[in-house]
Amino acid sequence: MKVDKKCNAYIGILEEVKVWLKFLPLIGTLRDPSMRERHWDMIRAKVNAPIVIDANLRLREIYDLELGKIAEDVEEVCDQAKQEFRMEKSLNEIEERWKDIEFEFKPHKGSDVQMLSLGEEDFEKLEENQTTVNSMFSSRYLSTFEDRVVLWQKGLSAIAEVVTICGDVQRNWSFLEQLFIHSAEVKKELPKESDSFVGIDQDVKRILKDAFEKKRCLDYCRQDWVVPDLERVDKELAVCEKALLDFMDSKRRSFPRFHFVA
Repeated sequence: MKVDKKCNAYIGILEEVKVWLKFLPLIGTLRDPSMRERHWDMIRAKVNAPIVIDANLRLREIYDLELGKIAEDVEEVCDQAKQEFRMEKSLNEIEERWKDIEFEFKPHKGSDVQMLSLGEEDFEKLEENQTTVNSMFSSRYLSTFEDRVVLWQKGLSAIAEVVTICGDVQRNWSFLEQLFIHSAEVKKELPKESDSFVGIDQDVKRILKDAFEKKRCLDYCRQDWVVPDLERVDKELAVCEKALLDFMDSKRRSFPRFHFVA
């Protein structure tokens, strides 16, 4: 049976088919679970018509909006929804993970001073999560979650900074403590630095005690005073270490036949 492609019925059906070929993929996209009310607000603005998204919504109501005429705009809104959904999911996973992560502690040489560290697995996850969060700043859809992204960038950065600086502080303090606190010769030869180290020693113990009491990484590292105090103590330790090395070097020059180990 031949079909007259010029007849009104054929032309009308063909046009309707073309409309549905555009409409059906759009419906599938609009049904994506990533679509939120803010995205439907964008669609409403595009079609300049109210759309109530509830159980009573009928396919005919969506069809009458003639979305095929703004297919590219609809697809862009849906793409935004999907990308924002992925961003939101990543942020939720990061938040869920880090809200309960705690530092690991180990007593310092049998004392009540607790030396902190971050578990290897947690440290690897920290680096991974930092990369994830930093990459979000390049997204064109950052604005929706910008506050949360900035919050987590600062939070994760604070943890990384504290772990790094605190590692240096603990290592240097542990070494210098034996000399400036327990060595009579060092106290005699370097009285100024020895007096200074007493205050440094108290600061280090205060900083570590607070970490041990807080335990949770975020609770501790988000405190405004932690990083500045650690940086100050680190610089003060460096001054004491330099004075000690200069002192040991002078001893080497005075007694060249002896080998001094710092």
